[in-house]
Amino acid sequence: MNTNPMICDLKTGVCGVGEEDEHTQMIDFNPQQPAITLYYATDPICSHCWAIEPTLNRFIRQYGQYFKVQLLMGGLLAGWNGFADRANGIQQPADVAGHWKEVGEHYRMPIDGTLWLSNPVQSSYPPSRVFKVIQSSHPGNEHAFLRRAREAVFVFNRNIGEEQVLIDIVNGLGLPGDDIVQASALEAAQDLLEEDFQRVAQLGVRGFPTLVMVNEENKGVKLVGSRTLQNYVDALQQLTTTPLIPAAIPALPELMAEGHLLFAREIEVMYDIEQQEVEDFTAAALPAQTYRTKHILNELYIEPA
Repeated sequence: MNTNPMICDLKTGVCGVGEEDEHTQMIDFNPQQPAITLYYATDPICSHCWAIEPTLNRFIRQYGQYFKVQLLMGGLLAGWNGFADRANGIQQPADVAGHWKEVGEHYRMPIDGTLWLSNPVQSSYPPSRVFKVIQSSHPGNEHAFLRRAREAVFVFNRNIGEEQVLIDIVNGLGLPGDDIVQASALEAAQDLLEEDFQRVAQLGVRGFPTLVMVNEENKGVKLVGSRTLQNYVDALQQLTTTPLIPAAIPALPELMAEGHLLFAREIEVMYDIEQQEVEDFTAAALPAQTYRTKHILNELYIEPA
């Protein structure tokens, strides 16, 4: 065996280490496409969707190599005329405030909710249509939009049903806010939204958040509501014979580079640390001049400096 990379084997014609039995081979350089699709039925004003972000984001980061993610808008609130969520005692906007506060305190993802008393969202369709326009015209930015929209409505009490609020959020992503929000008011944007509604119905979704993982044999697993990381992993494993190997968790600077806020609960879940460890962990992981620590609704968060 030739083990010297500077010496060529006259018999095989190979320079370096050569143990191949065949010297003419077909090689597929196309990246392997995941055979599983994770459909995530959600809505910009779904409080439980905001609550599961820490766990769901860790799952996607560690196991996303096994599936592709497709976000679907579910149409939680078409309008208040005729709307009623009797299970949660919600029949009018003011009823949502207490429910949101309860969800935020339970899951420790900050939710203010007082906008339901002062300036309630009339429909979740406007931000959902903006999501669909970005998804179709600026693919790759729709996830960031949804995240920023949720920060705006849940944490900072901004009405994401209003045009100017949506324009501000889209502009903050470096996209043309006026153009995108104008396009979201056209019939074509509603058509895109209706396609999501149809797909959600086909998947048998009845509430949010709902995750449906489907493999290439069209077999699927559905998970509704808040679940643990292990629940997600177990569901994924049911759809593949490949032993699941989690990817490395990204370092905190990598998460910060994405530009959105990071709340204490997200840091705790991502790095398996306790609440009281977050500040010291952050200080050790990030240069002091690169971030700011703030508090809102009794919860710590960090933002890029």
